[in-house]
This record gives sequence, C-alpha cells and structure tokens, in this order.
Amino acid sequence: MTDPIIQLFESWSGETIKTIEPMPRSGSDRVYFRLKSKTKQVVGVYNADNKENKAFIGFTNHFIRKGLNVPAVLAEDLTKSVYLLEDLGDTTLFNLIQLESERSRFSDTLIQLYKKVLTELPKFQIHAGKDLDYSLCYPRSKFDRQSMMWDLNYFKYYFLKLAGIAFDEQALEDDYQKLTNYLISADHEYFLYRDFQSRNIMLKDDEIYFIDYQGGRKGALQYDLASLLYDAKANIPEEVRAELLGFYVNELKKHIQVDEVEFRSFFTVFVMIRIMQAMGTYGFRGFYEKKSHFLVSIPYALRNMDYLLSNNELPIELPTLIPVLRQMISSEKLKAIGKPKLKISVNSFSFRRGVPVDESGHGGGFVFDCRALPNPGRLDQYKELTGMDKEVIDFLEKEPEVFTFLQNCLQLTESSIKNYISRSFNNLTVNFGCTGGQHRSVFLAEQFSEIVRSRFDVDVVLRHREQEMRKTK
Repeated sequence: MTDPIIQLFESWSGETIKTIEPMPRSGSDRVYFRLKSKTKQVVGVYNADNKENKAFIGFTNHFIRKGLNVPAVLAEDLTKSVYLLEDLGDTTLFNLIQLESERSRFSDTLIQLYKKVLTELPKFQIHAGKDLDYSLCYPRSKFDRQSMMWDLNYFKYYFLKLAGIAFDEQALEDDYQKLTNYLISADHEYFLYRDFQSRNIMLKDDEIYFIDYQGGRKGALQYDLASLLYDAKANIPEEVRAELLGFYVNELKKHIQVDEVEFRSFFTVFVMIRIMQAMGTYGFRGFYEKKSHFLVSIPYALRNMDYLLSNNELPIELPTLIPVLRQMISSEKLKAIGKPKLKISVNSFSFRRGVPVDESGHGGGFVFDCRALPNPGRLDQYKELTGMDKEVIDFLEKEPEVFTFLQNCLQLTESSIKNYISRSFNNLTVNFGCTGGQHRSVFLAEQFSEIVRSRFDVDVVLRHREQEMRKTK
C-alpha cells in the first residue's frame, strides 16, 4: 500500500521521498503514514473504502470553506484509495488528558481547552451543517431509527452476548423500540460529527484542529456532546462534566433558541445510547478481534453508565433494558476483564528508516543498537533469511557477544518492567535496531520477548517492522 502513497507524494511535492513511517493505528481499517522529503512533511492515508474517502474529502473541503480547523487535503488518487493530508503533529487532547491523569488532576488549563472545543462544536453542527452536501454521507445520511438500531444491536450481539449478560431478546427489542421512538423525536437537522471524542481533537501551534469526521451525518445536537463528555478513558470528573454541559448550552444559545429542560432530558438518553455504542465497539474489537487494549476502556464505560442511571431520572420507562444495564454494571466478570496488564511492545527495525513510532503515545522506552554484533547478513547463505530462521539462529547463538548483549538488555529493562507493573502503567516499548532490520534485531527481539513472557505476567506484542513492510509491498 505504500507505493501509491509514495507516488502521489512525489508527484504532488516535486521532491524525492526520504522517509515513510507507519503511524499508530486507530480502531478503523485506515492506515496512516508520515512522509518526509527535503522540504515537505505530510500524512499519507490508505483506505480501501472509497465511499468513506469521498465523504472525508468532501466534508474537509466544505469545512475549510467555512473557516473551520481541519487538516487540508493536499492531493488524492482515489483510483488507488490514497490521499495526502496536512500533518498536524502527534498531540491530541487525549494525550494531554493522559499527562494530567498521571498527576491525578484535571487542571484549569484542560478545562479551558474543553471550552474552546465546545465553542467550536456548534460551528460544525449548525453553521457548517446548513449547506453541507449530505449525499456524501456514508453509510447513512441521517442518524435515524435504522442507525440507532444498528448501534443497539451492535451492543447486544458484540457486548452483552460475548460478556455473558442474560436478557430476554424480545423484551429487550421492545425497549429498543421505545428508546428509538423517543430519540428520533429530538430535533435532528444538524451535522452530527458521530465520533466527537478526545482522540479526534488535535493541538498544533496553540490551535485546536478536528479530524475523523468521515462518519458524519444529520442528527441531534446532544449526541456529539455526549460523545465528548462521556468519552470513556478521558474519565472527566462529574463536576467538570456538569460545568462543561452548562457551558455548551450557553454557547448554543448564541446560535439558536434552546429549551434547556428539553435539551437536558434528551441529552441523558443520548448519553445512554452513545455509551452502549462504544461498548459494542469494545466488545467487537476486544472480545471478538482479541485486541486487548480495547477492553481497558470497559471499566470507565461501566462507571459512566452507573453514574448516569444513578443520578438521572429517565424520561421513558425501559423495564428490560435498565435491569440488563445494571446487571452489566455489577458483573464481576467484566470488572476482572477490565484490569489491564502491562503491554510491552517489542519491535525490530532498520536504522535506515528510523526508530519505530511509539503507538502508545507515551514516548520513552528502550532502543538497543545491535549493529556492533556479528552480522550474518554479510554472508551469502544468510542474505535471504531472517532472524527467525534456524540457520541464522544457530549462527547468532554461537556468538558470545550476542548472549552478553541480550543479558544486558534484560538487566536494563527488568527494573522498569517491575516498576511499571507495581504502578499499574499500561505501556512500555523496547526496540532492537540493526542495519537492515532483518537478522540481528529480529533474532534479539524474538529472544527477548520469549524470556520476558516467561518471567512476567504481561502482554508482549512483538512486531518486525521491516518484515511487515516487505509483505505489504
């Protein structure tokens, strides 16, 4: 997938590419790369779903015309499902929240950033939404009854069933109908961003930018506010949520007339369906696709749902759904699943293409330079092999320097691993680099991972970057 992105970049820039680096993956199937030449740096995107690409590009151009801060689309070739975006850097609102959480606080600075975001939100919803081409929307042009039922059934089949929560299917379906009947009665002639959460809000040069709105459609104002304020891992304190809700309502009154009692009544129920939709995602990605980092969000979502049900009077009766949600909240199984292990990301790489991106967003970790070790890649019989092949393994295991190097790496990292486990940290990155990222670094990453798994109760995620890149070409 990198070849058409490189071709598009060089055609657009008029310069030869110097580096192309994969960027951290999100919950979608889109793949992002950072490309650099002598004077230019951009983000390249590959997405096989061209209907989604057309929605994103069309929305972007419209938002820019409206003066909203979104990344410019610099070039596109949808015949090859690729396009180039302005590079906004790596700092998201969620990154800042994580830094604050390490200090056990939600600072005034962070609250002011949220207020800046909430000042911009009505500009997307109301002003940009007025003359937006909603025919671009994908998969649907409205957050209508069908869209709501998709989300509710997603929650039912990918979360409730996979989590072992018992329910009466027909009775639950009846409550779903009551729930959607109520929600579609809200005014829904506005742009609904759909995934308006802290990971999709970026900061660059003291400005706020917005990304990942390709799922946008017509809908109610309350949904995006619910997405932002009840973003699970953002873990916004309840008193701050209340302050931000009041702030948004006052901002909204600058643009349209607002019946505040009615708005807040609808908001409570939109929070409920948004949390259910998010938990469907955690179930699909976590339980079904076995991506354990999605499971970490479950305890936060459970706490949000518990607070919502315990502190708000719902405007409709849901005699089956509410007990199901309370059963979910009290599930010991879910509480146990939600406890995260330390994830150790072990990577092999070539120094020619730089150190791998830290996908956790925390930075730090270890980088071990294997280039001083004996190199089997210089011998013809090993050139087409990797550090996973027996012949290369046998070669390197006979070299005393390799064993000493590995032991030193383990000794250096073990104190951090023990410390991170004791402090309930989530991520640690350990990188092994050599000249080509094929023999020595691959061998050492494999050996290191095997030993760490045997010594600690951690999740080890092993990647051989250069080998992965070869397979995608």
